[in-house]
Amino acid sequence: GSKRVHLSPKWFREFNNDRDRRDLVTCGACAGVAAAFRAPVGGVLFAIEEAASFWRPQLTWRTFFTTAVVSVTIRALMNACKGESDCGFFGGGGFIIFDINDGQSEYWIYELLPVLILGTLGGLLGSSFNYVNGKLTQWRIKYLYKNHHSSRRHVKVIEAMLVAFITSTFQFCLPLAFSCRECDPDIATCPRPAGVHYGNFVKFTCPGDNQYNDLATIFFNTQDDAIRNLLSSEMEQEYSPTALVTFFCFFFVLAVITYGISVPSGLFVPSILCGAAYGRLVGMLMTSITGNAEIKEGTYALLGAASFIAGAMRMTVSMCVIILELTNNLSLLPLVMFVLLVSKAVADLTGILPIYDLHIHIKKIPLLEHSSERYFRHLSASDAKSKTCVQFGRVEKVGFILDVLKSHTHNGFPVVEAHPTDRVTNETSTLLGIVLRNHLLVVLKKKISFMKDPSEVVDPVLAFQYDLTEFTKPISSQGVKLDEIRLTDEEQNMYVDLKQFVNTSTYAVQEDMSLAKVYQLFRGLGLRHLCVVPKATGVLGVITRKDIVPEHVEAQYPEVKHLSRTNSYGKLSRSPSFGSFSKTKDLGDSLIGTP
Repeated sequence: GSKRVHLSPKWFREFNNDRDRRDLVTCGACAGVAAAFRAPVGGVLFAIEEAASFWRPQLTWRTFFTTAVVSVTIRALMNACKGESDCGFFGGGGFIIFDINDGQSEYWIYELLPVLILGTLGGLLGSSFNYVNGKLTQWRIKYLYKNHHSSRRHVKVIEAMLVAFITSTFQFCLPLAFSCRECDPDIATCPRPAGVHYGNFVKFTCPGDNQYNDLATIFFNTQDDAIRNLLSSEMEQEYSPTALVTFFCFFFVLAVITYGISVPSGLFVPSILCGAAYGRLVGMLMTSITGNAEIKEGTYALLGAASFIAGAMRMTVSMCVIILELTNNLSLLPLVMFVLLVSKAVADLTGILPIYDLHIHIKKIPLLEHSSERYFRHLSASDAKSKTCVQFGRVEKVGFILDVLKSHTHNGFPVVEAHPTDRVTNETSTLLGIVLRNHLLVVLKKKISFMKDPSEVVDPVLAFQYDLTEFTKPISSQGVKLDEIRLTDEEQNMYVDLKQFVNTSTYAVQEDMSLAKVYQLFRGLGLRHLCVVPKATGVLGVITRKDIVPEHVEAQYPEVKHLSRTNSYGKLSRSPSFGSFSKTKDLGDSLIGTP
């Protein structure tokens, strides 16, 4: 995007790496939740619970800062758009926030039973939604898209248009089958005034002046107003049971079909609408059985929405906070927590994956779960490593590198340097690290580091002829492609010293390490590659926690003390919340051990 608008300042280059890209995607996800629901804390928790596969402390304050900026910006825009005429839907009811302070403020012990039923229904219905949607997505990939590979774009457009046509047709025709209901004389806004496209009590085709169509009230509205109407406690028996059942069945099927087509369709709002529909049905049943006027149908609609989301997405902590920030009703916290836990437990017992994880598995993306399988403890790193190891020497022929890149799709290659037998380890080679595929493509395309003689000494100045951004693969493309490289026969017979392009801080494990520990390394460190090396024959030393405490290191090497953060911030700078600083100054030969 920045290249299209010719906006590429130098400080953008600092974010051209995998870690910062992951952080920006995570911050974007939490910003979207915070903006849509006005839930800044809920947005941060959503990023922790769902969006981020690898979490670190610095990401916590980055996401919190993002949601804080979003919250301030939204408040400023809402103040500037007080009327609908100023900003359209944004200023006139098109933003999601449901203040139900006037709803149910207390509850009774016998209400735990219907809440338990709601949680069970939410878990079963949410899992059913995931199962059917997963099967439909697999059918799309296997038959609809694969058999029409050449015209896939046209198929996706036609599919989206067909779903839009079905949605519009049923949304208009279904309310025609329902009779009108009389308005409550105490409600001045019933029916909704003509010409207003948001609010409650839609008249639709009702002939009377004090009549409204309950199903049209949900359908002919913005989705956030439809949620407000379902959660409202303004009027008892506002919706007939038939209308709620019809709406739930239609919207459930529509959500199953829509989620997965090539349109930016969300999942939060459809889940809230489906859950609120059957939740309000349970609320109507409770008011009719108990006769307690203090029980509000809108409260059960809210609990139903929470149960469906927990059953489909398996979110508990973030969803609980989002609901509290949405409703501004802290008294509902115990009920919301209870229904979320029950719904998630029931959904987990079905064995069906959450909706996000399910689509990740369908697309065969190698996302690691939070914990490994139990049998991983009985396997070692040697059991999981690749059968053949494709590696390079420190100095390799250009033609050989090109042939390896053409015949293998690996993203990283170990680089090993051969040397005489070491007296301590008795090894004849040393692992220098891993060189990435896109780095090799840049080297082959630039042709700056080519040497005619393999024993030639590399000029250190050559490293400054490369641009750092050339080694970062753009997120919107595949970077340098192999087809773009053109080499003559003379160039293919030249050599490249790969040491200057190798990541020398590559992680490596011994071949007998438990596969469960290897799994935790990938999860905890966010690794993409891990070298498996033979079992060590000797030990050079042992590092403990106190050996890497900054005070201990500074006492051993006083010349690095001026690079410590304590010089600028004092003792408080030990906190990791101050971020990390780049220490690029040459430390001299005193830190390099002599052989």
